[in-house]
Formats: sequence, C-alpha cells, structure tokens
Amino acid sequence: MAQRALYVSDKITIEPWEIVESFIHSAGPGGQNVNKVATSVQLRFDLKNSPSVPPFVKNRTVKIAGRRLNKDGVLVLEATKHRSQERNREDARERLKEILLEASKPLPPPRRKTKPTRGSVERRLKAKSNRSGIKKMRGSVSDD
Repeated sequence: MAQRALYVSDKITIEPWEIVESFIHSAGPGGQNVNKVATSVQLRFDLKNSPSVPPFVKNRTVKIAGRRLNKDGVLVLEATKHRSQERNREDARERLKEILLEASKPLPPPRRKTKPTRGSVERRLKAKSNRSGIKKMRGSVSDD
C-alpha cells in the first residue's frame, strides 16, 4: 500500500489504499546492489473499481493504457529505471499520474469536412497536365 494520496488534478485524487506497491529484484544497473536489494517497483491500481476516477476518465484510460491494463481492470506499472527504491516508486507514481492526466483531457472537437477552393483545384489540375506533358516528352524520338 502507498504511503500518501496521489493528487492528479482538481477532480482526481487517488487514496493510498487504492495503490498497491510491491518491490522486486531489478535487472538494471546497480552491480551487486541489484542482487541484494529489491529496488524495482511494481505499482498496481484497480482502475475498474476505483471510486476516485470518473467513468469517462476510466473509459479513456482503458484505450491509453493498452497492455498495461490486465483483463481484471488493474493497471500495472513497473519502474526499474533508477537504482534506488524510492526514486523508482516516485517514477511509477508519476507515470500513473501522467496516464490519468492524459485520459482526463477533453476530446478534440470533431473534424469539419471542407471543400477545396476552385483556385486550388485549378492549380492541381494544371500541375497534373504540366507533369503529363513532361512525361510525354520522354517518349522515343522518331526519325523523320
């Protein structure tokens, strides 16, 4: 269980009991320290059953998280970048925050279809005919 609440935004604050952190042996840099100390952090957040996250954010997070979300709706993040357990813990919490912030952004407005202007159509057709003329000039030369 995490030590303190994770503040994501004004509307989203994840309570410490919702985040489960486990520490495992890391395979990265650290020499003999890697063999002795469990510095890698595996953060688990039950997105599906979380009361802290609004439903629309949950739906978008499912798309953003991809393979990091298991079939039970639990988001699993592993942090092995740093040599110390505390820095890996902060890294995992920061990545969770970034995912939830990305999911909470408003959707972009839908694209409005536009028609090309008459001038742009004419320029495109003129360029095509010029190119066609260039290619026709590449033909075989006749002996007249």
